Amino acid sequence: MSDNLFAKHKATLDGALKAIHSRDYFSPWSENPSPRAYGETAAEDGEAAFKAHLNQPFELGMPGISGRTGAEVSPYGIEMNIQYPTVDMDKLLPAMEEARKAWRDAGVEGRTGICLEILDRLNKRSFEIAHAVMHTSGQGFMMAFQAGGPHAQDRGLEAVAYGYETMASVPTQATWTKPQGKHDPLVMEKKFTVCGRGVALVIGCSTFPTWNTYPGLFASLVTGNPVVVKAHPAAVLPAAISVKVAQEVLKEQGLPPHIVSLFVDADAAKPETMTLAQRPEVKLIDFTGNTAFGDWLEQNCPQAQVYTEKAGANTIVIDSTDDFKGMVRNLAFTLSLYSGQMCTTTQDIFVPKDGIDTDLGHKSFDEVAEALATGVTKFLSDPDRAAMVLGAIQSEATDKRIDDSKSLGTVVRDSERLTHPQFENARVRSPLIMTIDAAKEDVWGQELFGPISFIVRSDSRDHSIELARDIVKKHGAITMGCYSSDDAQLEKIEEAALDACVALSVNLTGGVFVNQSAAFSDFHATGGNPAANASLTDYAFVSNRFRFVQSRRHPK
Repeated sequence: MSDNLFAKHKATLDGALKAIHSRDYFSPWSENPSPRAYGETAAEDGEAAFKAHLNQPFELGMPGISGRTGAEVSPYGIEMNIQYPTVDMDKLLPAMEEARKAWRDAGVEGRTGICLEILDRLNKRSFEIAHAVMHTSGQGFMMAFQAGGPHAQDRGLEAVAYGYETMASVPTQATWTKPQGKHDPLVMEKKFTVCGRGVALVIGCSTFPTWNTYPGLFASLVTGNPVVVKAHPAAVLPAAISVKVAQEVLKEQGLPPHIVSLFVDADAAKPETMTLAQRPEVKLIDFTGNTAFGDWLEQNCPQAQVYTEKAGANTIVIDSTDDFKGMVRNLAFTLSLYSGQMCTTTQDIFVPKDGIDTDLGHKSFDEVAEALATGVTKFLSDPDRAAMVLGAIQSEATDKRIDDSKSLGTVVRDSERLTHPQFENARVRSPLIMTIDAAKEDVWGQELFGPISFIVRSDSRDHSIELARDIVKKHGAITMGCYSSDDAQLEKIEEAALDACVALSVNLTGGVFVNQSAAFSDFHATGGNPAANASLTDYAFVSNRFRFVQSRRHPK
């Protein structure tokens, strides 16, 4: 390899290593899309780079290219018509397995440096990636820039840091000396090599095509595994750009570029994900998506270590509050952000039937429900702010689900179809909020993906906690939130969250929201309830992706 990329990016790695131990704020890349951070022409250049992809073939270097395909449709209504290479997996996967030897021999520092260089270059293309994420996922531009760019890159860096620290915990060489009393000691020279498990498969999702892809991609890559990214048919471009950047760095370093490859279904109506996932070369699988397919992967891919993030019903317990207006403002943003199309967005809000105590006096159940509905409406009253926060509905299935859900409870805020100020054909919907009785768990207990929420009428304050805990244990959740001004109740809620093994956010009224997750500090999912079997990111997420293989010999 021609460059010492490990030395080049050592400061970034050191910062990440420090942060995963301190759990304090850290990011080497600005989340602010300003000229000072990215350059005077970065915004214009990034948009131009995105537009240059439209109606063009996308070039990648991979063995077994067999044709071209493309089925992306922007939720904002613009034509994309990008054609991506299709590959014969009988040719691609054996070639990737062969390339694993060269990737292994790059060594821990070599692989780490290359991963850091890839991330650095991805950051420089954050505007281009932001437009790609926006027009495939439906995120608003600011969210697409942050979550699709620097925040996703942070999660990738976090995986690299955990991977590096775990691999570096064992020296590459050691001299073993065992005393033998009066006799000469036994001496052995030992060598320890990190060997990846095999080809890794990362199955992309349509709503967060980089944020949910980079952790698995970089955790597998840094630990010695070639990675094939199976892009979601509706969100290929962000994955394709990421793979292309990785291939460019690998090629410059004298390594096979197809160590990172892209797989796109030749026919979106006939996905090949199952076939790909069961290939004998595939030893690692990362998946974010629906529970049914996540369960299938876990049960039907015995040759692979499978990491899944699946569906769940995220909950909030409203017990009481000493800042009623702040609570409503915070929840209005939470329910509106990206039209509820986040795996962390709250679906079920538990409120006692007798109401809650607040700094503005006692509020009945109906008053709490009305305040939340009014808060969302007020928050979205500015069309420009609504367009920026809501984004667009990614799929027609989610759009239909909103309408089909209106009969499930008593509607206190109907979902409106809004006009986007820039894209007249954009699919924009505001949140649907309903009240429902706790007894109808068969309705509110299932995940209804999208801007659909229930205010659940519980029997009492303690009943709310029981319902929140039990639904997480049964169906899973990534997040739990609560509002209470009673310390005794807060202790009960925290115990319930620990019992259900779900992350808890307490009394959020300011600029932090339950559906946001900060790299290097917040663990995204715990792996301890049915919503996910892994966490982004901890040592368990990286440590089983490689093995220490030793050789030993007598010294000369």
